[in-house]
Amino acid sequence: MESSSGSTRREATRQKLYEAAVTLIAEQGFSATTVDEIAERAGVAKGTVYYNFASKSVLFEELLRHGVGLLTASLREAAERTAAAGGSKTDALDAMIRAGLVFIDRYPAFTQLYVAELWRTNRAWQSTLMVVRQQAVAVVEDVLREGIEGGEFHEAIDVSLTASALVGMVLVAALDWKAFQPERSLDDVHSALSRLLQGRVSGTRA
Repeated sequence: MESSSGSTRREATRQKLYEAAVTLIAEQGFSATTVDEIAERAGVAKGTVYYNFASKSVLFEELLRHGVGLLTASLREAAERTAAAGGSKTDALDAMIRAGLVFIDRYPAFTQLYVAELWRTNRAWQSTLMVVRQQAVAVVEDVLREGIEGGEFHEAIDVSLTASALVGMVLVAALDWKAFQPERSLDDVHSALSRLLQGRVSGTRA
């Protein structure tokens, strides 16, 4: 059985490999990236890559699972923190938007890869990607359902589509921010998306 220090060391190595892989694949694409390059960027021997992951495809599949898992956890934490503070379900959704932006601000290369992979249908890891995507969307769905049950949201809301739309809005808006409007602050982008969430795009100014 692996000792706790050995387990921690292995986790640190895997984290290095994730970071090396995501950076290289974002720069030059999955097919063009070699295991040798990933090992070199991570500062480990090539055999270390295969010790931790059976192949480059498995490494990338685990990378997607790991990254979306971090996003899902940050969304859930934002919702739970808002509930603990006595906030409304709209407040929870707003906190989740901010948590999503913070995540994307921290991991822009991963987000770019994740969004690109969502639209590819011929990948070995497509089914894994759909599962982890649904885990992230499900956190938003839960808040929407609770809002409907509590009378805060209209019962006619399509929970599944609305949750997907909210997650998609944050992902695409954040990528646009990073690529084309990097001078804007996270607070500024969050404020713009908050207005959309709260239905304050149309109508007269207060």
